Amino acid sequence: MAQMKYFYELTISSSPHIHSKMTTQTIMRDVLIALAPALLGSVYFFGFRALMVTLISVAACVFFEWAYCKVMKVHCKVYDLSAIVTGVLLAFVCPVTVPYWCIIIGDFFAIVVVKQLFGGLGRNIVNPALAARAFMFSWPVIMNTWVKVGFSNAAGIFSTADAVTAATPLASMHQGQLPSEGLLDLFLGNVGGCIGETSALLLLVGFIYLLVRKVVSLRIPAAFLGTVAVLSLLFPMGNDRLTWCAAQLCAGGVMLGALFMATDYVTSPVTKLGQVIFGIGCGVLTVVIRYFGGYNEGVSYAILVMNCCVVLLDRIGRPKKFGTPKKEVAKR
Repeated sequence: MAQMKYFYELTISSSPHIHSKMTTQTIMRDVLIALAPALLGSVYFFGFRALMVTLISVAACVFFEWAYCKVMKVHCKVYDLSAIVTGVLLAFVCPVTVPYWCIIIGDFFAIVVVKQLFGGLGRNIVNPALAARAFMFSWPVIMNTWVKVGFSNAAGIFSTADAVTAATPLASMHQGQLPSEGLLDLFLGNVGGCIGETSALLLLVGFIYLLVRKVVSLRIPAAFLGTVAVLSLLFPMGNDRLTWCAAQLCAGGVMLGALFMATDYVTSPVTKLGQVIFGIGCGVLTVVIRYFGGYNEGVSYAILVMNCCVVLLDRIGRPKKFGTPKKEVAKR
């Protein structure tokens, strides 16, 4: 009788072996749902070109991830929706007048250079969307052209020649002056800026959804926004401390950065103490760049710098092992 041989392939991971209904796909799906109010608001404030830029960015990110996996002959996980989230976030941090070719180049940089060349999702060191935005400042005029809000002044889908340009509130604040727009306009988003960053209200609505779904925690956003608020109150450049503080929180990309960028699972600490320090560092760097830098905004660069410190922050916040003698803990 012939001897039969059976081969079994087992995948064994380290403990603890925890089963959860939460997957990468469900997390990314919830993030997309949370970003939907801000996307709808961008169409209201800037016209249908905002939607077109976002759709093109998403399509390019999905294509580049699929193409890279095809060329490298690795399993394509585009179904996890992470490329779609990257496409939406990159569009959100660009002006509505950004040319389509420019956003596509940014998508390539985000997906191929920042994400895939480092090993794919979970191995990238910095946030792909923010790194791509920093790269896209190779074209500073393109990335610093803002339009006046209002559907009647919106940039055309195929041409931006008729768009009415206007300064952003941060431009005035960078000069030490309070913006001409009222706090209500800043909170609602009725001001110039990037596609998805202007409405603090709509971003907060989406973030509350993520809190309810338990996708994110309050530690990083609270530390980030709290630090910006405290420093703005202590060192105001306007005549009114409270108004200056509120304007700093609502203007620019602070809300988008604190609620959706800094909370990225891959590029933020996993320890509780590390998350708090990470948020504080983002807040400090944001204010320092806004106050003393040559550029009006500092959120993107603040988060990118802190992304590079995540390994160290996790070591600082690492809890002691259960049953470890006090002498060994003291030696660390």
